[in-house]
Amino acid sequence: MGQIQWYPGHMNKARNQLEDKLGLIDVIVEVLDARIPKSSRNPMIEELVGNKPHLIILNKADLADPVLTKLWQKELQEPGKFVMAMDSLHNTNMQALIGMIKKAALSKTKKLEAKGASSPMIRIALAGIPNCGKSTIINRLVGRNVAEVGNKPGVTKGQTWLKTKTNIQILDTPGILWPKFEDQEVGYKLAAFGAIKDSIFHADDVALYVIKSMRKYYMNDLVKFARCSKEQVENISDPDLLLAMTEVYGMRDDYDRFALYMLQRLRKGKIGRITLDRP
Repeated sequence: MGQIQWYPGHMNKARNQLEDKLGLIDVIVEVLDARIPKSSRNPMIEELVGNKPHLIILNKADLADPVLTKLWQKELQEPGKFVMAMDSLHNTNMQALIGMIKKAALSKTKKLEAKGASSPMIRIALAGIPNCGKSTIINRLVGRNVAEVGNKPGVTKGQTWLKTKTNIQILDTPGILWPKFEDQEVGYKLAAFGAIKDSIFHADDVALYVIKSMRKYYMNDLVKFARCSKEQVENISDPDLLLAMTEVYGMRDDYDRFALYMLQRLRKGKIGRITLDRP
């Protein structure tokens, strides 16, 4: 399998911009993909958070393995951290999210209220890797589609303060990926769920990685998707299974095209509720 690598300069810039604004931020909200909570965590965010209240959202929970999502919630819970699962696309749990942001900022708001402020402003930064559903969450909080907005006068390009219907203001940060993976498996998992542009990796490498993982943990889903018998799937190598599925799905020997099709189905949850990171 080939190595997945990239070094986009704008990611580094995004980190510096977030660091500059940290003093203004009350709560850091980190959005993870519930299907890869460990792989979609940026070690850099952990460094930046320091001792600020930290809310972790396991987003796209509707597409993830529900048993593992519960385990991940337990795993990530520690003092000063608030963890919740949500499905931002279908707008579930939005009120719970607002409640949790207010809970995380409580010590700050209490101090301000003691000085006579009524419903003081809570400033949050939303951070997460590309394609984790961050924009959807922002749009839900603001109540309209704003997350695509570019720069405004006096605003750093790619970073904007957004007002919500409540006393919460959001600093939107571009998706931040770390520049180099120590672990190639992390690269495959991020590629499988669309956090990396499809043009950067070989779809067949990633599809083979997914097949290998599904054999281990989601055999029934794999058999169903492969449209073969369980015996056939069990007694065939991963590359041969990829070729067999390519034929079954009418793409003859164009396994590159099928591999991409398989990844697209996986991302939409059409192969099953698959979580590739295990606590």
